[in-house]
Amino acid sequence: MKNIYYKKILLDMFDQAIQVSHPSNIMKKYIPEREPSGKVVIVGAGKGSAEMARAYEEEWYKKGYKELSGLVITRYGHKKECKNIKIIEASHPVPDEAGLKATMEVIKLIKTLKKEDLLVVLISGGGSSLLVAPMDGVSLLEKQDLTNSLLKCGASISEINSVRKHLSKVKGGHLASYAFPAKIITLAISDVPGDDLGVIASGPTYPDSTTCLNALAVLKKYNISCSKNIYESLNSQVNETPNKEDKIFARSEFKLIAKPQQALLEAAKVSEKDIFSSLILSDSIEGESNDIGKVHAAIVNQVNKFSQPAKAPLCILSGGETTVTIKSLNGKGGRNTQFLLSLAIALGTTNNVYAIACDTDGIDGSESNAGALLFPDTMERALKLGLNPKDYLERNDAYTFFYKLDDLVETGPTYTNVNDFRAILIV
Repeated sequence: MKNIYYKKILLDMFDQAIQVSHPSNIMKKYIPEREPSGKVVIVGAGKGSAEMARAYEEEWYKKGYKELSGLVITRYGHKKECKNIKIIEASHPVPDEAGLKATMEVIKLIKTLKKEDLLVVLISGGGSSLLVAPMDGVSLLEKQDLTNSLLKCGASISEINSVRKHLSKVKGGHLASYAFPAKIITLAISDVPGDDLGVIASGPTYPDSTTCLNALAVLKKYNISCSKNIYESLNSQVNETPNKEDKIFARSEFKLIAKPQQALLEAAKVSEKDIFSSLILSDSIEGESNDIGKVHAAIVNQVNKFSQPAKAPLCILSGGETTVTIKSLNGKGGRNTQFLLSLAIALGTTNNVYAIACDTDGIDGSESNAGALLFPDTMERALKLGLNPKDYLERNDAYTFFYKLDDLVETGPTYTNVNDFRAILIV
């Protein structure tokens, strides 16, 4: 019965974190108070972008404004129906031909804009792979191969996107150049640690602070080999991204409409209703999932032994984006289930801990689950089933481990993304 009770609290916290970040609940605030004089075009990319477009369009017409148009690219399975905005599905996290064609269509559409027109850009997590237009001389296949290598090496999202930006015609601020001199308003849902505006979807309308040298340094750091075309492209000063001094940003405005900290604060309210005090460690934790799991376990042990930094009953919350260095290609997992399994192993037989670790977009890794749950009897049940937790962790197969325990969390697409969500109840 205790498992059922605390499971409900954990799932309620996760649900509230999603709801406070959901486009349908926040988009009303971002419709212009006055109707623009010129035409209005909506473009975007990301796992939440189709729902952002649907919600924006709905609120727009509630104002009685004239018809708008546009094109948004989202992940397969994340489509939403709009009245006048075209929605195209493409591949994530590795780009595909559908994304390339859709991006070319976006460029063609916004090139027609004039000074009196308004471009609204809707971006969310996943936009980097969905909005794809390789630099001249670099093929889509080369970008796909490089993306696969970057995703497996354990690089942070900011490092990965610094490479992506310097091989793209649309990332790193380039998209803004096609719409100049039109007014640009970018509405973004943050899925990156620290809410770095230049990293969200690789900052298509935001000035870039990284350089080609930074991108090359990432490839060297992780010993990633690339094609001759990519190497030559990154060594060309012609492919540097526009910085904050560029005139294309003179009429560009950027608004962060949902972020991880808001989600954690909303979740804390849920736990506090159930007698738990709350402790938010950080909304921007990065590092290997295995290591972050061990650190969280150490904090739990400190609470249990010394009531520091707070005493139980306590809810520990954290966000950010961990990484997993892939060791086995046969494992099914994601960074959140990997974290949770590492936490479980480090806690051992600790019997007063319940936890959840999920990705707020509803997809953890390559499978259909958002994440998983941890209970005081998780390890006991695993041993009864003959499961070796350390073996599953080493094989990057945490999904299968929690699947066999029937402890996966499956939400389907949430149509938002404010990164990882972790909650630990110490009762």
